[in-house]
Amino acid sequence: MISKTSTLNRVLNPISLLKLSNTFRLRKQLLLAVSVALFVIAIDVNASHSASRIKDITEFEGVRDNMLVGYGLVVGLNGTGDSMKNGHFTKQSLKAMLNRLGVKPTDAGLDSKNVAAVMVTAKLPPFSRKGSRIDVTVSSLGDSSSLLGGTLLVTPVLGADGEVYAVAQGQLAVGGFAAAGNAETITKGVPTSARIANGGIVEREVKFELANLKSVKMTLRNPDFTTARRIAQAVNAFLGTSAAAAIDTTTVQIRVPRDYKGNVVNLLTDIEQLRIVPDQLARVIIDEQSGIIVMGENVRISTVAIAQGNLTIRISEAQQVSQPGPFAEVGTTTTTERTDVGVDQGGDNRLAVVNEGITLQEMVNGLNALGIGPRDMITILQAIKASGAMQASIEVM
Repeated sequence: MISKTSTLNRVLNPISLLKLSNTFRLRKQLLLAVSVALFVIAIDVNASHSASRIKDITEFEGVRDNMLVGYGLVVGLNGTGDSMKNGHFTKQSLKAMLNRLGVKPTDAGLDSKNVAAVMVTAKLPPFSRKGSRIDVTVSSLGDSSSLLGGTLLVTPVLGADGEVYAVAQGQLAVGGFAAAGNAETITKGVPTSARIANGGIVEREVKFELANLKSVKMTLRNPDFTTARRIAQAVNAFLGTSAAAAIDTTTVQIRVPRDYKGNVVNLLTDIEQLRIVPDQLARVIIDEQSGIIVMGENVRISTVAIAQGNLTIRISEAQQVSQPGPFAEVGTTTTTERTDVGVDQGGDNRLAVVNEGITLQEMVNGLNALGIGPRDMITILQAIKASGAMQASIEVM
């Protein structure tokens, strides 16, 4: 038989009470951790709809294309080349090319219509190596009517420093054509512009040592202080250090952590997959020529009354025949002019009140309810801005 005293001592044992207290504390911490995790997951799910990857809104400094340009000749055209009488530079280029090949042409013999002078442009992608191929674009420089069927001769393409970075040559792929008859001409696309897929071979590399960088800079495509700060916060939260800092509205600088030294590619790969919600200015973009209006999400309007009305005068002319009655002894048949003048002062248009702090959708619905077209809406938006009731900037393209 167990005594009451022994039972009480076992229940009030300090060690047992401590274990019981620790158990409740662990359960409480576990429940708190699960609640926080579920809350964070819910936030991530809601924010993922508007969040963007860092790689989609920024560019890494130094990782960019380089523009190349060159001058060359296209041969093999079916009588659609440059006119040698008017295109002096085409004749000089053709003569210089033939001289390099050991041919001594005369001015009288340079009357071909199958040659055209062209400009060759290309983009040298970042980290392009010798021997890799790039696409080139060929555009007519003279009075050639079409580059269809032409072949680009060996053409060096140069960078901004005057050095040759690639050499282009190949058959042209023209997306348009032109056909002419005695009474009609048909042109589709631009036959004086062509493209050569993989038509350029890289001969010189742009030196850029990515692995030895001690810091990396990211440039925002849409500069903004808040967006730059959010990027820095997301990077620091991922790395667990204060390696990233927003320098200005455009630049975020990241010091390469010790774990990523000598392997910056892994750092950039991890960072560019992070997601943030970019911030944007309250802005209204207006294109006066086409009547296009683009309004940002953060555009807000203070309380304002809007009325829109037009004075319209319509004048219509009609001729009416006037003739005497049947069996009338006097009178002749004549025509008389009838003028109908109508005036519309826009009396059906009423004054509408736009309440303070409305959303973009509510403002659009209110203006549409007034029967306002894009042209009149442009004028109204500019008038609202002039009155000081619009908390946004207006840019006219």
